[in-house]
Amino acid sequence: MADINDLTKTNDTRDAPGMQRALAASGDELAALLHSDVEEILLALLKNPALAETDVAVLLTRKTLPVTVIEQICQRRDWLKTYTLKKALACHPHTPRLVSLRLLRELYLMDLVQIALLPGVSAELKRNAEDQLTTRLPQLPLGQKITLARRGPARVAGLLLSEGHPLIVPVALDNTHLTAAQILKVLAREGVPESVVQAIAHHRKWSCDYNVRLALVRNPATTLAASLSFLPELTVSDLHELAAPGIVPEPLRKYLQAETQRRIRAGETPAADKEALDDPQPFNDI
Repeated sequence: MADINDLTKTNDTRDAPGMQRALAASGDELAALLHSDVEEILLALLKNPALAETDVAVLLTRKTLPVTVIEQICQRRDWLKTYTLKKALACHPHTPRLVSLRLLRELYLMDLVQIALLPGVSAELKRNAEDQLTTRLPQLPLGQKITLARRGPARVAGLLLSEGHPLIVPVALDNTHLTAAQILKVLAREGVPESVVQAIAHHRKWSCDYNVRLALVRNPATTLAASLSFLPELTVSDLHELAAPGIVPEPLRKYLQAETQRRIRAGETPAADKEALDDPQPFNDI
């Protein structure tokens, strides 16, 4: 950063008094200057010996804070030792990328969750916050895993769900951030516990999702009874595809073939699939 004397030379002389005040201000005057829109005044304010860490925290609540001001704050090692400022800098949109990524590694678990879910945070920063969470999962005690399963982002909840712990599975399935895409990833994972598949198949929300139902019918860990309960909701096209050799176990395949033929005889065609979804017919045991 240029010396304050250089700043007064290179800017309009009307700014010099304001910058001088920024260097020496205290109390209410300093608090008012924290909201200045003049970049040079903010830079001068950072050199004010009366500027406390709490004042810097106020500055960092301003999402439009100039990049140059952020960069100067990042160069102050004494400020970077303060956890509150670390967190504020990590999620500020103008913090240099490499600085944000470094600071994420030093944040507490639930602060990483907050950043991963916070609106306005860049997609890259959210993804890196999730990466930090997933990296820590193997070392976490059960209590913290349950908390993450309940409140964490979708990817973290999905990973915890796939572990199959009986205390975690129902909590993760009820996570409001969990998505069907993550459920499908869990079902596609090799070695996913059968208990997880059964929990998904009987969950009040996920068992009603069409794509999840398709994945469940395909999954060999789904019970025959559960698979049969989903058949009336599937389109003729999907029934026909699932009935191809090698996709599902042979006992279920016979039911799929019979249901496909029954629906075709009833006049259902691929063009009528949408109507079948809107007004499903009851499935009769074969």
